[in-house]
Amino acid sequence: MKKKNRAFALLLGVCLGAGLLPGSQIRAAENTNVPEAGKGDIVIIHTNDSHSRVDTNMGMAGVAALKEYYEATGAQVLLADAGDTLHGLPFATVEEGSSVVDVMNLAGYDVMTPGNHDFNYGSEHLLELREEMEFELLAANVKNAEDGTDFVSPYTILERDGVTLGFFGLVTEETTFKTNPENIETLQFTDPVAAAEEMVSYLQDRGVDYIIAVTHLGTDASSEVTSELVAKNVDGIDLIIDGHSHTAYEKGCPVGDTLIVSTGEYMNAVGVVVISDDELSGTLVTAEDFPQKDEETLALIADINMRQEEILSEVVGTTAVTLDGERQTNRTGETNLGNLTADAMRYATGADVAITNGGGIRATIVAGDITRRDLVTVFPFGNYVVTKELTGAELLQALENGVKAYPESLGGFPQVSGISFTFDAAKPAGERVTGAMVNGSTLDREAVYLVATNNFLAAGGDEYTVFADKPVLNEYASLEEVVLTYLQEVGEIPQTEGRITAETTEAAEKETEVPEPEKEDTDKNKEEASDWYTVVRGDYLRKIAVKFYGAESLWKKIYEANKDKIQNPDLIYAGMRLLIP
Repeated sequence: MKKKNRAFALLLGVCLGAGLLPGSQIRAAENTNVPEAGKGDIVIIHTNDSHSRVDTNMGMAGVAALKEYYEATGAQVLLADAGDTLHGLPFATVEEGSSVVDVMNLAGYDVMTPGNHDFNYGSEHLLELREEMEFELLAANVKNAEDGTDFVSPYTILERDGVTLGFFGLVTEETTFKTNPENIETLQFTDPVAAAEEMVSYLQDRGVDYIIAVTHLGTDASSEVTSELVAKNVDGIDLIIDGHSHTAYEKGCPVGDTLIVSTGEYMNAVGVVVISDDELSGTLVTAEDFPQKDEETLALIADINMRQEEILSEVVGTTAVTLDGERQTNRTGETNLGNLTADAMRYATGADVAITNGGGIRATIVAGDITRRDLVTVFPFGNYVVTKELTGAELLQALENGVKAYPESLGGFPQVSGISFTFDAAKPAGERVTGAMVNGSTLDREAVYLVATNNFLAAGGDEYTVFADKPVLNEYASLEEVVLTYLQEVGEIPQTEGRITAETTEAAEKETEVPEPEKEDTDKNKEEASDWYTVVRGDYLRKIAVKFYGAESLWKKIYEANKDKIQNPDLIYAGMRLLIP
């Protein structure tokens, strides 16, 4: 294998995820702010974590145009994707990823590694999508559990102008709980480090010039196995094209003799790696740097949108208020959209209680007409409703799991119907629920309740292990369909009404009491145009914003005025005195 000079070593090993720098800091080439390349060079254009944003920011049309641009310079160009691409917006979910594959085929992709969300339609459907792909789907550490055979191809060797490049794929083991467990129940995810060692040895034996890992591992410290860990423990990898943590490396992240590159998310940028004179360099390119779009790709996206429009534009209900689907609020407390979802689940099933995870609610619905597109956007995972039986004690266990991280955001935070409960955030996780009522009566630990949930939680997703071993009593429609039916047949939009109440012990409240600010000169000007408000139990910033401004969206105005008192905007305490601008 050729010896690389590794231009990225000049970065002194500093690995920092960065915001995108102005295009002026990227070398200009023929009126575009992209890295220079030409005949004899190899260019790898890479993407990750687009979550089906095919026409957002750079978009697939920008990728296709960038490929054409470099091909016109005489460079050899390859396209690679590091996963979480086939799922997300209605553009993808309406056709279960096939629409995205069509666009990637036209753009000219060569290799892809699936991300955890690319398994959201199930592993069998991913194999069906692979048959539609005109590029290689790679995963060296995903095996068929029954016999240990490869789920898809572990590697491919591509040749460009006499230079051989060996690509292999790695998928995060977190997929076992970051997609519905049933989606991958026939698969086994093996150690990425061990799989990488095996692949490097194999590709070195075949004398390839460059070894490239396309990985959906990420570099987030919360992950046990990261692409950085692979780079540190496996010699011989020249380049890691990474995804999963949504990290943006402006110039790449050098780890030893390996360069890790990642573009962030949602097509905010695409990555360009240039291999020239045995040196590797990585750069991010934004739509400002390279505004060109491939017309044929744009036309295909427009055609797909048009054929989906008739279905998605159908009005299925109305709402007089905005339905809160914001990530932070649904993962830390009760919301009206969470209540609507859980009410619809209970209506469809006749269950005593419904529980769904706040992390499964992915978008806000503004006041006015509600369309199918709105519902598919709110519930992009295709989850369906099931019923199981839990004892009261097991139901409490499920609630404990949902509030264990509070006040930190948690995808498993419960949105509920048929049950109301209080919990004490000052108590240890697992001991926080202080009371619960089921349909107006005190929860009975010995009683058996019929519980509706989504199939993700039912299979033990988001660590709701109490559900996992319980038999499914019945299966129902998808979340968007049960909400659609509820809107058409009931039409009632519930508001937040105290189903979930976060308490604190008296001692904790005293510890967090904030004395009235001293009347310094700088504060006097504020007070002249402001009010003081004392927080009472049950308050939260959005509720206070409605009280004073008539709009939840203005909660940040209160937060900004009281940053010296509020460390976490989702955790305010009774007795606090807040300045209301």
